[in-house]
Amino acid sequence: MKVPLLTKLVFCSALLLFTINAFAQKRETLTDEDKVQEEVSKEIDAAFKDKTFLKTKDKKFNDVKGYLVIDIGVVQNGKVSTFFKVDSDIKNIDFLEYASDFILSQKFNFKLPKQQKYKIRQTIEFQ
Repeated sequence: MKVPLLTKLVFCSALLLFTINAFAQKRETLTDEDKVQEEVSKEIDAAFKDKTFLKTKDKKFNDVKGYLVIDIGVVQNGKVSTFFKVDSDIKNIDFLEYASDFILSQKFNFKLPKQQKYKIRQTIEFQ
């Protein structure tokens, strides 16, 4: 049975796209604590500057301004495992709960070696 050329091209194109997508989704495994700290800081800063977060903050918590110092626990698969407020001049409990839930839902673009976890201290400014 002969397979038409167009069918072969479509199949090969789909296979190529699947392969490229699979490679694009691989996350780097970080072993250096300083590199983990740097990556967490970069991604948390980006998350709090994201349009979705800012839209909700402006709508529900427009008057909230100040800083928030937190400890974030990061586990092997790049997920946030713990959130602890160390210090803050923000008194709005509802906003602090929203920020906590927001951070706990984050998944970073890296992985850690098996059984490895890090605690990262992060300061976030809200304007």
